[in-house]
Amino acid sequence: MPSPRRRPGGRTARIRRQVLDAVLAELGERGYDGLTVDAVAARAGVHRATVYRRWGDVGGLLADVLDAAGDDAWQPPDTGSLESDLAALNREIQDALTAEPPIVAALIAASFRSEQADHAQRRLWEDRYARCEVIVRRAVERAELPPRTDARRLLIAATAPLYHQLVLLRTPPDPDLPGQAARTATLAASAGAFAEPPPSGDT
Repeated sequence: MPSPRRRPGGRTARIRRQVLDAVLAELGERGYDGLTVDAVAARAGVHRATVYRRWGDVGGLLADVLDAAGDDAWQPPDTGSLESDLAALNREIQDALTAEPPIVAALIAASFRSEQADHAQRRLWEDRYARCEVIVRRAVERAELPPRTDARRLLIAATAPLYHQLVLLRTPPDPDLPGQAARTATLAASAGAFAEPPPSGDT
């Protein structure tokens, strides 16, 4: 997980917030192909030279938007059971992927077009998966799961149906999908599908 990034305060922080908000608004309205530094600067009420000097280009703007998303205090749900934790997490994902304007989907699409955005999105994914691993640790402690359950593999299995349906297939949101995906992953995990074998030599 990357080390915390120090962010400036005061006027610099205010300008950054204005610019990043403008990036999100422009991306949601126009998509990656319509995103320009000049349009962001105009929308933010900031001189274009300031934007070029600090962010360089559209890739730099998108990377900072994604890095800023990782600076929050978000924590995964803690409902008392693995299945309900995963279902609650999936509902958050579904809400984000179906929100209007479609910012999250637009950022995912932009990461395929911009190397800087791609690297920043990978950092954000790593951060989110690291935060969510506590869901699996708690389930192991409650004896819901076998010891040595691989948290990352389980989390991917639980959340992947949301991205597959909503981003790849672009199907309408299904209110039952978050719970169904959580239930399937929980049943597989409790049966040991994501448990790592003991180290060589253990009995």
